[in-house]
Amino acid sequence: MTQLLEARSLDKRFGGLHVTRNVSFSLTEGERLALIGPNGAGKTTLVHQISGVLRPDSGAIHLRGENVTRQHQAGRVRAGLARTFQITTLAPHFPVQRQIELALFERERLTWRAWRRIDSYPALQAEAQELLARFGLRRHAATPTQDLAYGEQRLVEMALALALRPQVLLLDEPMAGVPKGDGARLLAALDALPRELGVLIVEHDMELVFRFATRILVLAEGAVLADGTPEQIRRDPKVRAAYLGN
Repeated sequence: MTQLLEARSLDKRFGGLHVTRNVSFSLTEGERLALIGPNGAGKTTLVHQISGVLRPDSGAIHLRGENVTRQHQAGRVRAGLARTFQITTLAPHFPVQRQIELALFERERLTWRAWRRIDSYPALQAEAQELLARFGLRRHAATPTQDLAYGEQRLVEMALALALRPQVLLLDEPMAGVPKGDGARLLAALDALPRELGVLIVEHDMELVFRFATRILVLAEGAVLADGTPEQIRRDPKVRAAYLGN
């Protein structure tokens, strides 16, 4: 399988706090990798380093073989990486379809042509409609995102990420704040992600993790505690003691 993402010996400190300790892992085409661990294990800090929000103190990050350690966030997006955040970052007053269209315009580097109407790009219009349909959002196309339920806002975030045509998708706690009643739609959307897409998901919902992941990486105190299949992780005594319990 094609290797899409590789982290090599990542280290990150904030003053005297050692948050990421020599973390290495890889993600291949089509793989579903879950990143789990106790609160304070360094999961979000690691995702921030991979996406370019933070720069590691040492180590390297490669996307499709290219060293992007010093690349800014927008450059990593163009190299094939997209992400969602723990807390939604949508424009609250913009309709859903318009936000997806803007993401498509940015991907095609057409935002400087703001004087041209979207209907002059029928292919992009069709792609926006396809994304709305994929995530069950067609009836909300004209709805400002602030008027959507929180679970539906999560679906919009995923649609925006896919609009960028990534090869690597980082999902930072997609179930956080989502009511149980909306969880089924989100799970269905995760199951329907393109099979060739490499997905790294940070999540505390263990039912989702063991259902979705093909591989699990466990962090504890900033370091890799275990890396294996869901069944290997479920049986690992170190993981049970540090995180999963009995």
